[in-house]
Amino acid sequence: MTTANPNPVEQIRTLALVGAGAAGKTTLAEALLQASGAIGAIGSVERGSTVSDHDPQEIKVQHSLQASCMHLSHEDCRVHLIDTPGLPDFIGQSLPALEAVETCAVVINAATGIEPMARRMMDWAAERRQDRLIIVNKIDAEGVDLPALLASIQAEFGSECLPLNLPAAGATRVVDCFYNREGESDFGAVADAHRALVEQVVEVDGDFVERYLNDGDIDASELHAPLEQALREGHLIPVCFVSARSGAGVAELLDIITRLLPNPTEGNPPDFLNGEGEAATLMHARPDPAAHVLAQVFKISIDPYVGRLAYVRVHQGTITPASQLFIGDGRKPFKVGHLFLQQGKNHVEVPSAGPGDICTIGKIDELHYDAVLHDAAEDAHIRLRPLPLPVPVHGLAVQTSKRGDEQRLWEVMARLVAEDPCLKMERLASTHETVVYGLGELHLRMLLERLQGAYKFEVQTRPPRIAFRETIAQGAAAQYRHKKQSGGAGQFGEVHLRVEPLPRGAGFEFVDQVKGGAIPGQFMPAVEKGVREALAEGVIAGYPVHDIRVIVHDGKHHAVDSKEVAFVTAGKKAVQAAIREAAPTVLEPVALLTITAPDGSTGAITGDLSARRGLVSGTDSPRPGQVAITAQVPLAELVDYQNRLNALTAGQGSYTLALSHYEAVPPQVQQQLAGQYKVREDE
Repeated sequence: MTTANPNPVEQIRTLALVGAGAAGKTTLAEALLQASGAIGAIGSVERGSTVSDHDPQEIKVQHSLQASCMHLSHEDCRVHLIDTPGLPDFIGQSLPALEAVETCAVVINAATGIEPMARRMMDWAAERRQDRLIIVNKIDAEGVDLPALLASIQAEFGSECLPLNLPAAGATRVVDCFYNREGESDFGAVADAHRALVEQVVEVDGDFVERYLNDGDIDASELHAPLEQALREGHLIPVCFVSARSGAGVAELLDIITRLLPNPTEGNPPDFLNGEGEAATLMHARPDPAAHVLAQVFKISIDPYVGRLAYVRVHQGTITPASQLFIGDGRKPFKVGHLFLQQGKNHVEVPSAGPGDICTIGKIDELHYDAVLHDAAEDAHIRLRPLPLPVPVHGLAVQTSKRGDEQRLWEVMARLVAEDPCLKMERLASTHETVVYGLGELHLRMLLERLQGAYKFEVQTRPPRIAFRETIAQGAAAQYRHKKQSGGAGQFGEVHLRVEPLPRGAGFEFVDQVKGGAIPGQFMPAVEKGVREALAEGVIAGYPVHDIRVIVHDGKHHAVDSKEVAFVTAGKKAVQAAIREAAPTVLEPVALLTITAPDGSTGAITGDLSARRGLVSGTDSPRPGQVAITAQVPLAELVDYQNRLNALTAGQGSYTLALSHYEAVPPQVQQQLAGQYKVREDE
């Protein structure tokens, strides 16, 4: 099916439904689609029949796990809706969706009140200067105190949070407060709410302030321009009341979206950077259909059968199926082919997409998350200002269940990681493991279920190994003679060497101080090979030896029996013996941990860090009610830390970590590691 694009830029609206899980975002999207005539009947999350939650995993867990795009038409406007996940582990789907819209619509469950995800999204939208709308859903839930909830919203997010409508008749309907001057609501007289709204809006324009002071009121239909300015500046954050299940307030919300929310020419444009590094300059796209194309990929979906699908927000220009577009600074353009609007999993083909439109482009393998698409050579170095996404630190080592599948595992995992910017995968040379990182246990569990369900791929998992190291604390010397005689030519090699500690981080030095040909030069590479093998395997606990100098100063050879293999063995055994006499020590990686959490949880967090052998190095208050704690903590103590932090902060804490340095483990830990290694050797 092909749909024409009759909508000029002024008749486009874009909004993302964000907020906590179970706030009712998906059901609200269904209600808006049904009220506009886009669908015939409202689907059910419980039955798995909604437009947006169409993935088998989403149907199974009854939660959104990825951003889903939909569209509807109302009052000659095309409205692009994005339904986003509310679980914190999937914020990598929610935050990028906000880059594609003018309005961040934060949905709050009236029964549970303001939850951490709502705060997080409100903060993010404020930081990016985005228009915000608060939608209070489930207003007919039993026992809710809506006036108290509105008061808590204003206490939490500011007095600029004012209702555009109010529940009436026991929350069975809502009454408008912006255009209506009179009437009654469950909160009292509409006139009071109307007056507060008008006074808040006119404050951004001196001429309207003067008129209001002189006339006492202004017709709301005249206030469109100052209303949009108030929304852009965050001077007004409208609050709407709705019950997606009963339908109360749904039609009114549709009217608010089309009559009051910004079109692409009215919202604050996203910040693009033109150039590289410090020389990059700030620029904004022009929502002009006739200009050259600037668009951004904010989501990638890869289906095992359909292939790669890129979700694109057009900021400038017009894309058609005949468009030749470049990806970032790529030199070779691609032809668009088919262009679609998404209705959940269904594709609706369109002949063009202009500023404000959210469309999809299929089967272009080079397209990736955050790619900027353009059709002009001078735009090759334009990119969107980077989005501060949470850093994935919850790791899981994965390996194939069948030998020989390693390459396919890497390819399939790379596809899944490409769909979520908060997933990361790497091969760790220090532990010889493939590790995938996510935002939490649920995040990785859903990844593995998809790997099994969509790709029929079985893997084994375990916590990642800690990259311990070994080193020495003092110098020592040793020698080893390798002699083997079993008929015919024998093997002979003798190596005398010393070991010395090097500064932390210096690595390994091999020094040849042999004089007089005691070890002929052609055998010295074999000695070094044996030394390196020993250092790679470890000596006391099975971990690589670092920060050591090995000095070979003497030895013996045999004119007939000396061979490379003999000196490899002699070098290996000699350095192992020397290390055992040089106060060998196991080192552990220490992470620099930065935690962001509510300030009321400071004591619990610092106490827990101390129990994990952590050393708190500082605290800061980046914003009111929030604390940032920095600490150095052994990486071995941070296994499953996200779950512990969630428990300490009611799910409101997050953290990043980076390798700080290596330091010696406590004696009891070294004894344990050495004992485990001896058991493995004996086996």
